[in-house]
Amino acid sequence: MERSDFIKNLKMFISIALIFLGIAMFYVWGMVYGSWNIFAKEYIGVYSIVIILIVSGVVGLLLTVKEPAA
Repeated sequence: MERSDFIKNLKMFISIALIFLGIAMFYVWGMVYGSWNIFAKEYIGVYSIVIILIVSGVVGLLLTVKEPAA
C-alpha cells in the first residue's frame, strides 16, 4: 500500500510540475519576447510546446485522481 501511495503522489507531482512548467514558459516567453499572441506565425512552435505541457499535465492529473483503488 505504501508503494502505491508513493507512485500516485509521484504521478500527481509530475502532472502539477508539467502544468506549472507550461504556464511559466508562457509567461517568461511573453515577457522576454513581448509576444502574447499564441496565433502569431513566428512563435507558434513555442506555444505548441506550452500547450503540450499543460495538456499533458492536466490529463496526467485527471488520470491520477480517477485511478481505481486496487
